[in-house]
Amino acid sequence: MKKITLAIAAIGALAAPAAVYAQTVAKIAFAGPLTGPIAHVGKDEEYGTRLALDDANAKGVTIGGQKVRFELMSEDDQGDPRQATIVAQRVVDAGAKGVVGHVTSGTSIPAAAVYEQGGIPAITPSATSPKLTQQGLKIAYRVIANDFQQGEVMAKYAATVLNAKKIAIIDDRTAYGQGLGDALAENLKKQGVQVIAREYTNDKAVDFTALLTRIKSKQPDAIFYGGMDAQGAPMLKQIKQLGINARFLAGDGVCTSEMLKLAAQAMSGDVYCTQAGLPVDKMPGGAEFKSRFKQRFNTDIQLYAPYAYDAANALIEAMKLANSIEPAKYLPMLQKVNFKGVTGTIAFDAKGDNRFGGISLYQFKDGKWAAIN
Repeated sequence: MKKITLAIAAIGALAAPAAVYAQTVAKIAFAGPLTGPIAHVGKDEEYGTRLALDDANAKGVTIGGQKVRFELMSEDDQGDPRQATIVAQRVVDAGAKGVVGHVTSGTSIPAAAVYEQGGIPAITPSATSPKLTQQGLKIAYRVIANDFQQGEVMAKYAATVLNAKKIAIIDDRTAYGQGLGDALAENLKKQGVQVIAREYTNDKAVDFTALLTRIKSKQPDAIFYGGMDAQGAPMLKQIKQLGINARFLAGDGVCTSEMLKLAAQAMSGDVYCTQAGLPVDKMPGGAEFKSRFKQRFNTDIQLYAPYAYDAANALIEAMKLANSIEPAKYLPMLQKVNFKGVTGTIAFDAKGDNRFGGISLYQFKDGKWAAIN
């Protein structure tokens, strides 16, 4: 009997530490285009998300008395709004505790309705349409500035520095592209600049000759494109080929290193873009992040990897505040999140927008995008 008692005691002693080190898995989803023409933007954000979760796991996070291991679930929405809702439902069904994504406004807006129904918080690193956070949804957040702010900065610069009097606007009819075009048009009106043309294309087009020919006859001082680099590059080439003497302006979808490769010799000093957020080198944690990112993934940052990193950490911070990884419990805590991220201070307003989002302006110069503000 004594031996049995000792054996039981020994087993109990061995089992005790297991309770101390009990571990639970929290699945965090990344949703964005991992295939298709803007896959490079999606992979960039996926890498940023992965790095945040790796860092959290390396540090060790204890929530609700248990050590949490964060696991990445990556889903490809192909940049397609219909596919985005399918992906969102898959994420909900898989029991993900939070979402970093989606990448574009056109996918984020419809997906948000699915996440709202499933009660899963979704923080986008890059969807800039104001409509996303104007839907009255509890789960929709962003760590980046919105399109209206971009339109305001570009309009002011075009009017006061470039002295443009006539501007043509083209957009790709996505929620992002059209929203950016609308924001610019509204702000140009305030600056007394005439919008002489409003043309539309789509996010699969490569030939813009017909619409550019129509614009050429109106002799614009500048042409603005709301869309991504996959269309922005061939459009810029065709502007040059048609001999249109106008500055080329765009939003953050064109403000990429991929644009420099795709447009090649068409890039010149009369090409400008805005980007929601700060240049990496001006971010509080940008230099260190840039170095670690390159070392970890053997590639340079495309656009919003630092924002994806901060979005993932915002989810984790809310979980810590709630002392729970369950969405229903930590969702309200997103309103109380306030921390110094790689990109700056992350804190949300009542709608879900980052209260400290900023806008940067770039010009193509010496073979790269150079910040001019």
